Amino acid sequence: MIIEELKEHQQLIQKVIDLLTSDIERACEMMVSTLKSGNKVLLAGNGGSAADAQHIAAELSGRFVKERIALPGIALTTDTSALTSIANDYGYEYVFSRQVEALAKPGDLFIGISTSGNSPGILKAFESAKKAGCSTLGLSGRDGGRMNGLCEQHIIVPSNVTARIQEMHILIGHIMCKAVDDAF
Repeated sequence: MIIEELKEHQQLIQKVIDLLTSDIERACEMMVSTLKSGNKVLLAGNGGSAADAQHIAAELSGRFVKERIALPGIALTTDTSALTSIANDYGYEYVFSRQVEALAKPGDLFIGISTSGNSPGILKAFESAKKAGCSTLGLSGRDGGRMNGLCEQHIIVPSNVTARIQEMHILIGHIMCKAVDDAF
């Protein structure tokens, strides 16, 4: 089982190299240019994707590998008062879009993470981000789902296995953070 899991991961990495390198490069450019222009990165996802959003935000405000200035990365998954009040008053599908409306400014970058590409809260957040004048980056898997067409840049991991998609999302997130480290 262990060998099979590792081989499946390895095969998917090769597909990502073959199919997504230029998309990942564009995502790196988006993050770096957003931060260099003094704007912030807002991130959201559900479940494991929420953990990825928090992880990437922490790499920006803390550090990834090298010592550099703290950079504004905000995971919209961490404020339990906002999450629960918005879910209670408006419905769960608005927990991220309301926060985007409150926090986003033109020039910011919104990164939505959904393995299926169909998470209603992430889809609404993309709509709010566009209205706010943000750049938008989606990380998904499978066929990209309903996120197709909602993101300025959409990286679709070519897999139907949630665990493999999530592994590639955090790898892509780390690559973006490495690009930020190199730029700062």
